[in-house]
Amino acid sequence: MGSRPDQRGFEQRLQEHRRLIAKVASVYAAGAEDRRDLEQEICVQLWRAWPGYDESRARFSTWMYRIALNVAISQLRRGGAAQAGQLEPLQPHHLDTIGAEAAPERDERLVALYAFIGQLEPLNRALILLYLEDRSHAEIAEVLGISATNVATKLGRIKQTLRDRMVAAEA
Repeated sequence: MGSRPDQRGFEQRLQEHRRLIAKVASVYAAGAEDRRDLEQEICVQLWRAWPGYDESRARFSTWMYRIALNVAISQLRRGGAAQAGQLEPLQPHHLDTIGAEAAPERDERLVALYAFIGQLEPLNRALILLYLEDRSHAEIAEVLGISATNVATKLGRIKQTLRDRMVAAEA
């Protein structure tokens, strides 16, 4: 007889990191219904993986991000979520979900930033999402299963492309 997972501990940690799931879903899903579906699927997969979580190997948020991003990318590849270019435009109410302050002078730039993120390949979308969460290169590498050097290289390219697009948009 195997040990039962600690449901209360899982629920507590899930609530503490609920915004993480919302952020991933807001970047990888189209409309509100798709976001809710993706959030629910992420929670189901987290619960399934919970018995195997080892606190000595990874912080809970790192483990959670890894699973959430894998679920989101898998769903995107299966066509269960919007493909790049079909994402719902960022609305002011989304800024609460992704943790940005909704100031009028910042709205336009934030909308442009998240539109750019929505056009990235799934791995690069995950990478920039983690970067915007102020995760270190080492943490991003651990979540995505790539080297810290690869993280730095990819981030440099993404930032340069973003700078180029922002300058072109302002011209």
